[in-house]
Amino acid sequence: MGDFSPTLTQRQAQERTARRVVFVLSALPLVLIIYITAALFTRFWPLLEQYSLWDLLIGTQWYPMQGKFGFLPFITGTLWVTAVGVFLAVPPCLLTAFYLSEYARPLTRVLLKPVLDVLAALPSVIYGVWGVLAVVPFVGNQLRPVFSQYLGWIPLFSSHQPTGYSILAGGIVLAVMIAPFLIAVTYEVLMTAPQDWRLGSLGLGATRWQTIRYVLFRQSLPGILAGVVLGTSRALGETMAVLMVVGNVPQMPRSIFDAAYPLPALIANNYGEMMSVPLYDAALLGAAVLLLVIVLAFNVASTLVLQRVLARR
Repeated sequence: MGDFSPTLTQRQAQERTARRVVFVLSALPLVLIIYITAALFTRFWPLLEQYSLWDLLIGTQWYPMQGKFGFLPFITGTLWVTAVGVFLAVPPCLLTAFYLSEYARPLTRVLLKPVLDVLAALPSVIYGVWGVLAVVPFVGNQLRPVFSQYLGWIPLFSSHQPTGYSILAGGIVLAVMIAPFLIAVTYEVLMTAPQDWRLGSLGLGATRWQTIRYVLFRQSLPGILAGVVLGTSRALGETMAVLMVVGNVPQMPRSIFDAAYPLPALIANNYGEMMSVPLYDAALLGAAVLLLVIVLAFNVASTLVLQRVLARR
């Protein structure tokens, strides 16, 4: 029988081929991002020929029929809704992940894991309908009067919106949407922690909560932060659910009970309509460019922070 084992030359050729294929596949996402950015910026350029980028970024008026394209209300609306959603989601998600990894019985984990998977797989429009039917009335009829009565002197909690369509409603819906993702990532990070950490801490007389707080949390912090970053990136680009509950009013919000108009909602609501208005198409694609830049900038900044955290360990 002949020897079918590859020769050294053949193995080297296979290695070069595999290296090239892996390089192409690795470079494809970067090329795709550059292509998307270039395509959007090309369509955005006609607006930049008429207005400076600074004027567009600090402009507060959005009247396309009058040629006024101020993006600042939409940028602030995006940041407000995302910040509220992440603020509401992170603490309970971390505590839930700690419970599942350290306290829950195996049967509890088996029962809860499919529930989290189902919640993560639900279409965003379902969350939006739930937000309209349940969250908006709850914010408008229960939370708004209570906050106005006891915390109305604080501008952040003062009520200027007569209905529940507000930043808080959008933040609540966003928090529920990203919660399964945050819980799953944090749980997997905690489960990869060596068992010796737990046993060593418990052996020294620490309680379970002290072990979580001073050992597991600190050692798993980079992975937890990475999960929060990914959840925040998804929240920044969420469209349909937020669009249905946030009010869609192009104004500068001052309170969590004010209506807002995030960039994804602006694009989804208006693209394809009123395209006969001069520069309207360019303005909407400019909003897409701004959203892309915000997400990329947030991810780059988060990566730098994670690197500094790892460097200090």
